[in-house]
Amino acid sequence: MLFLLHRLTSVCMNGDPSTPYSRDLGDELRQVRERFTTFRGRRIARMLGWDPGKVSNIEHGKVRATEIDIIQYLGRCGRSQEFITDFLNRYRSAFDLYFVQAPGRLGTLSMAESSAQKIFSYNLAVMPGLSQSEEYALSLYEARGVVPPDQIKVAVRARMERQAFLRSHDRPQCTYFIHENALRLRVGSPEVMEDQLMRLLFQSHILRVVSASSGPAGVFMASYTMWEYEKRSTVAFTDCEIAQVFVQDPAGVKSCKTIFKRLDAVALSEAQSRAMVADLASRAREDHSRQLYLT
Repeated sequence: MLFLLHRLTSVCMNGDPSTPYSRDLGDELRQVRERFTTFRGRRIARMLGWDPGKVSNIEHGKVRATEIDIIQYLGRCGRSQEFITDFLNRYRSAFDLYFVQAPGRLGTLSMAESSAQKIFSYNLAVMPGLSQSEEYALSLYEARGVVPPDQIKVAVRARMERQAFLRSHDRPQCTYFIHENALRLRVGSPEVMEDQLMRLLFQSHILRVVSASSGPAGVFMASYTMWEYEKRSTVAFTDCEIAQVFVQDPAGVKSCKTIFKRLDAVALSEAQSRAMVADLASRAREDHSRQLYLT
């Protein structure tokens, strides 16, 4: 009972109980309506006997629709029983405070990051996905061998498309905590590394390098991301080659905040971080020049 009260209090304080997955599935409903009907939100609301605000809230993932609501909505959109059953199976997890998803599905991830006001990330082994160059991402996928060869270009293109929101005028403030190991790990040719390091250096984001000299204090075995919103609950995220985990549970988010607080204490200052990245880019340039000379 106390746990339920805590959850309800948390929802009321934030004013928006939605999750990245509920917003993703709500947007899917909107796309179904727009693709398979000529109905606007108000019209389908009248047809279903709903208040127009209900359609808007469901399509924005702000409220949990009942199964009857979903069946009626998708039925009006002409969807088959098979489609409706599949959607319902997915929708049952829409508001879970811990949600696990296969790594190839990027809709929920894109929905979470593109609407964030602030983004914090930590990477031990590789550059942050939102800062990767096309050549770096391609070399990374090819070297790892996790994605089937015929799907690598599709995966790279999806990663580049995810970065589009960073070019908007109201883009989020991004703070990247990157371990020195990730900066020194050679991915692709020296030219690819030079380009990637320069890209990281000149992107207008906050850059904090976690020096190898910080020892175990700066080493966390997973990558972490935290999205903060103006009127929504903070979401923590971690992923690997086999799963993506979205966390909106207050205790889980608190643990993630503790990790970033620790990183802030041990990481180099932004000026020191940029100096290190510039030095490593210069070294990569020298390696590239030496390689050209030898050939």
